[in-house]
Amino acid sequence: MSSDDPIYELNYVSANRFYVEMDSSLSASFSECSGLDVQVDKETYFEGGVNEQQRIFLKQAKFGDLTLKRGITDDLTFWNWINSVLQPGKAERRNINILVFNQAGETMQAWTLIGAIPVGWKTPSLQASGNSVAIEELTLAYEGLKVVAKSGGGGPQTGIKRDNTGYFSASNS
Repeated sequence: MSSDDPIYELNYVSANRFYVEMDSSLSASFSECSGLDVQVDKETYFEGGVNEQQRIFLKQAKFGDLTLKRGITDDLTFWNWINSVLQPGKAERRNINILVFNQAGETMQAWTLIGAIPVGWKTPSLQASGNSVAIEELTLAYEGLKVVAKSGGGGPQTGIKRDNTGYFSASNS
């Protein structure tokens, strides 16, 4: 490698340095965040006489459900949100930011879940003989995903509205 070659440094993120923004005024702390994924459906076509190739046509994207876990506290934010879904006409969608940091504490990426809504809430089994921390879980479904590198998520939004096409705008997050 000569001195004129650019040097690329990779700045890795460790899996234990993340923060979830749920409300502008809430600083929620979570012990685990799992299930953040996107899968693009595809259709494969085989063209007659072309045996060495296939044609791939992309279809819609599917987003997996995200599960957040934390120790149970006196903060009822999870329950209040899932409870709003149980009330007819009261379901509230939110844009949720998941921020990951490097070892220096710098924001490396912000993942924004667009139009997130709770679809599950679970508490642990309670055992008189147990001594582990009681963990509650919130499962979120979301309609879209935006990823931004090296900056914060810009603050989550509550009470977001659909545009005239029926979708949540990624630019509102």
